[in-house]
This record gives sequence, structure tokens and C-alpha cells, in this order.
Amino acid sequence: METSNESSTTDFILLGFSNWPQLEHIISGVVFIFYLVTLVGNTTIILVSYLDTHLHTPMYFFLSNLSFLDLCYTTSIVPQMLVNLWGPKKSITYGGCVLQFFFALDLGATECLLLAAMAYDRYAAVCQPLHYTVIMHPQLCQNMVLTSWIGGLGSALLLCSLTMKLPRCGQREVDNFFCEMPALIKMACVYSKVLEIVVFTLGVVLLLVPLSLILISYGVITQAVMRIKSAGKWHKILNTCGSHLTVVTLFYGTAIYMYMKPQNNSTSLDEGKFLTLFYTIITPSLNPLIYTLRNKDVKSAIKRMLCIFLNGQKSCESGRNT
Repeated sequence: METSNESSTTDFILLGFSNWPQLEHIISGVVFIFYLVTLVGNTTIILVSYLDTHLHTPMYFFLSNLSFLDLCYTTSIVPQMLVNLWGPKKSITYGGCVLQFFFALDLGATECLLLAAMAYDRYAAVCQPLHYTVIMHPQLCQNMVLTSWIGGLGSALLLCSLTMKLPRCGQREVDNFFCEMPALIKMACVYSKVLEIVVFTLGVVLLLVPLSLILISYGVITQAVMRIKSAGKWHKILNTCGSHLTVVTLFYGTAIYMYMKPQNNSTSLDEGKFLTLFYTIITPSLNPLIYTLRNKDVKSAIKRMLCIFLNGQKSCESGRNT
């Protein structure tokens, strides 16, 4: 059994997609493109939400936080992944692995809670429109975001400490493209019932409970929408809520499948890698596209910013007034 001193000075080998060496360059190209889309798309949403006063609303406050989460999440994974895919040395230091594991857990758990907060915001907007500004006041929005961050931090600290304490008996190969919990647990040479109970409990708290609240919120929203006679309002609500539901389906579906399984589950590791690739790389790049392509407010804000940047503020204001 290896000692803690040995483990803290030994590099880990990230096997990644080494079983398909012919696909590594293709995968690296796809990942690089999606990463660029993530950077540009999420940065655009953050800037637009901050600079355009029309978007200083709770919905875009939550959306800009989601975009910031996605930026941090992918950045904690992709650069190291690309280095390993492009170079002959597919390794990561013990400290780098711990940090990557911790930040991925922290940011992923925070996003679970933040998506639930966004569902409550949509419920208040649709079902309590006359009291929306009173219900979703800035202090409440800030507290909901802060609670999401604290919840993610606490769960990450607990899971990271328990997982990294597992004896690995000299095992250094992480059968994934980054230090993710399922792969690190499979490296251990012992079975930890305590860790499985903690993972399952936190999975219920961070995945199933928020998802249930989201589904309940949208059930109530659906009933409210059916009573709206205005086709324009009905279409706008469906667009806004549909974007959020799409993100929820993509994120929660894959995360629940990966993290709610027993440790001794015999699911193919290769299958797990591609699922992990989907919710860590592809989903964060799709979020800004989902929200902007289906949202007229964001598209209008982007047009106003481009107009001001290219033609000046006075020119754009006179153009809107004519």
C-alpha cells in the first residue's frame, strides 16, 4: 500500500483516448473548436449582460453566472487535455490532478444548484408576474448564487478529501482524459462503502432534488402558460423556458448517469469517457448558443453593442429614433 508521501510526489498518467490513437488528433481538433466556442460564447453573454442596461434583470444575472461557471469548468479541464492529446507525455502532477478534480467537482455541483435557482426565477416570472420584482429582488438573487457556490464548495471538499485518501497500491493510471471521480475511484485497490454512501447522498441532494424542483416548477409554469391567451407572450415564455429546459436535460441527464451508479458498476470505461466528454466539453459550448439563438433580448443587445462599437453611440441612438 502506497504512503501519502509517495502519492503526493508521483505524477499520474492520463490514459485519455489512448485506446484509439488514430482518433486522438480528431478528438483534439473537435475539443479545441468547442473550447473556442465556449470561450467566445460565454464571454459574450457575460459582457452583454453587464454592459447592456436592458439586461440588468435576475434572469441575466443568473445566466451570466452560469456562463462564468462554464468558462471556469472547461478551462480547468481542456488546456491540460489538449497538451496530453498533442504531446507524447500524457501525465499530470499529483497536485495538478487534485486541483483539477476539486475544481471540476466544485463547479459542477455549483451548476446543479444554480440551474435550480434559474428555474425558480422562471417560475416567479411566469406565475407571479405582478410581484416578480418584489420576489426576485437583488438580495435574494445574490443569496441564491452565493448558496450555490457554498454548496458546491462544501461537497467538493468532502468528496475530494475522501477520494484522494483511498489507497491506490502504486496505481498511477487514470483511465480518463482528466482527473474525474469515477476514474479515480476505480484506481483504488479497496472498496469504500463510506464513499459510496456519501456520493449517493450528495447525488440525491445535488442532482435529484434540484432536478425534481425544476420539473415541479415547469409543471406549474406549463399550467400557467396554458391559461395565457396572448400568442405572443405564450411564444416568448416557451422560448425562454425551453432554453433552460434544454440545458437542464443535457446537463442533468449525463451527470446523473455518471455519478449515481454504484462503484462496482460494470459500465464500459470507454462509454464513460465519451459521456464525460459530452457534459464537460460540449454542453458548456452549447449553453450560449441555446440561450442566444432562442432569445430576442440577447440578440438585440448584441446588435446594439456591435452598432455602438462600429458606428458610435450617437449614431445608433439616432438610428433607433428614426
